[in-house]
Amino acid sequence: MKTLSNMLVSLAAISLLAACGESPGERAVSGAGIGAGVGAVGSAIVGGDPLTGALVGGGVGAATGGLTKKKDLNLGDPIWK
Repeated sequence: MKTLSNMLVSLAAISLLAACGESPGERAVSGAGIGAGVGAVGSAIVGGDPLTGALVGGGVGAATGGLTKKKDLNLGDPIWK
């Protein structure tokens, strides 16, 4: 049960943080980076494989960032601009 709740919290964090940027491409890249970090840390905390967590988190973050619009989730300009 604890693992499930940790995964849900991680997925919620990825969803909230994934969409930084102007274009869908920028949002997908920033979402992938943020998702990979959250996935790796979350997986390490629950005793899983951080690489698997990073891959899953990166995929979910990229999809969330690429499929959302700026008006849906706007956390400002990406740090590279």
